[in-house]
Amino acid sequence: MERAIQNPPPGFDELTVNEQIEYVQALWERIAAREDDVPVPEWHRAELDRRLAEYEAAPDAGRSWEEVEADLRASLAMRR
Repeated sequence: MERAIQNPPPGFDELTVNEQIEYVQALWERIAAREDDVPVPEWHRAELDRRLAEYEAAPDAGRSWEEVEADLRASLAMRR
């Protein structure tokens, strides 16, 4: 039997946006802590398999996070 969930919980709308974000993050952390209980749709699994196969076929095709981050920071610096 499913429970009816009140959306949003009482008092949520009185929180600041930052507090609402913190609340939602805390909820997600509680859910993610039980990772074996979190359902993973089949299409997510298929996409992960596809990406892994793509990486294994050409492991040097991408760029490192450090390279991407440096480009993003340079691009943002030019906008300022």
